[in-house]
Amino acid sequence: MIKRLFTCSVMTFLTAVAAAPPLRAQQPANEVPELRAGNALTLPADFREWVFLGAGLGMTYGPNAPAAGQPQAFTNVYVNPASYRAFLKTGAWPDRTMFILEIRGSASEASINRFGRFQTGLRAIEVNLKDARLPGGWGFFDFGTAPGPATPLPQTASCYTCHRDNAAVENTFVQFYPTLMDVARRHGTVRASYREAPEPAAAGGR
Repeated sequence: MIKRLFTCSVMTFLTAVAAAPPLRAQQPANEVPELRAGNALTLPADFREWVFLGAGLGMTYGPNAPAAGQPQAFTNVYVNPASYRAFLKTGAWPDRTMFILEIRGSASEASINRFGRFQTGLRAIEVNLKDARLPGGWGFFDFGTAPGPATPLPQTASCYTCHRDNAAVENTFVQFYPTLMDVARRHGTVRASYREAPEPAAAGGR
């Protein structure tokens, strides 16, 4: 009798599992963009624990170089982990993808460092957000050095046209993240209008 009851219980459990709807991967609560009235965005406090995509030094998109004598800035780019994992699978960014750009100063010849440059104080934080709740599905936010909230820059801001005209994948500069660019090529999601620059020749090469 005990054996029969145990067998029936196991079969009931297996049937219930088989009949249950499949679980869907959901974005963790700390990664969901919090938009308030007027589409004001709250900056996630833990964004430095997100996936680090890369850093740039002294990068400028406009025609003018930084003023002479001005230290070059570092730019650190983070993206929420759920969107990063989705991009690896599909080569596309899902809705509610948030890129956070942290801009820091740079210095040299301090402490034990004699050459090269290292990061210093925070200059600004900017966000590129893919969100269907926003006009056009994308928004750019400038937080300055404060945690926010911040409202989207107007659609007339230059960052919208710059990303639209020059981004390799959707409205994102994936071309500056080599490993993700390989993913986009593999999935065929690089924009047809994007033209890749030739790789620079290696030092001493032909």
